[in-house]
Amino acid sequence: MDVTVWLVGISALMTAIATGLGALPFLFFRNISSFWMGVANAAAAGLMLGASIGLVIEGSDYSVTRTMIGVVVGFAFILASRQLFADNDDLHVGKLNGADAFEALLILGIMTIHSFAEGVGVGVSYGGGAAFGELITIAIAIHNIPEGLAISLVLIPRGVSVLRAAGWSIFSSLPQPIMAIPAFLFVTVFEPFLPVGLGFAAGAMVWMVFSELLPESLEEVSRPIAGISMTLAVIAMLAFQALIG
Repeated sequence: MDVTVWLVGISALMTAIATGLGALPFLFFRNISSFWMGVANAAAAGLMLGASIGLVIEGSDYSVTRTMIGVVVGFAFILASRQLFADNDDLHVGKLNGADAFEALLILGIMTIHSFAEGVGVGVSYGGGAAFGELITIAIAIHNIPEGLAISLVLIPRGVSVLRAAGWSIFSSLPQPIMAIPAFLFVTVFEPFLPVGLGFAAGAMVWMVFSELLPESLEEVSRPIAGISMTLAVIAMLAFQALIG
């Protein structure tokens, strides 16, 4: 099969749509108590931590140095964001206010920036032929489902509807089709930036896990419950990545 711009764009769009599937489990769980909100925060932290480990490993296959530069820049990005929105009482995102709105913005921002790197990954992979591009596209699409779940675990317990959470999850992955086409057309230009983008997302996620999600979880549940929820989520994400890798 000949690789065309249309094939690359449509494939990357499918990976973005797959992210919205992560919200589907919440169709069966409408009312979330404070206890389950704590568990959800810990699970989201675990999924993000597992994803960040996978990103560092993937980026290191291209360049360890550029990946670590990306990690440091990701840390700096979160620190700058916290300074910029230090007084978040007046912050609004839809029906979310204050700290909830800030956390929603952070996770959506991190996942959206992360999607730029994944879009480059799709485009670069198609530079190696249709078969390899399709394999990477399927892997990223499947990988996007638990990322959508992580987003939904943060948004839905804070009052966002399942439909809107699915929509925000898909929105966070829209950079994938946007970046896939130019990355396919100019593989040699975009490939050096891929490990930086992967490292950036990993660094930002790690900071989000330990500065926001885990502390919030510990406000609602005991340390053992938070630890178990987070650990199981990390193991599940790493096993999932190994399975589709």
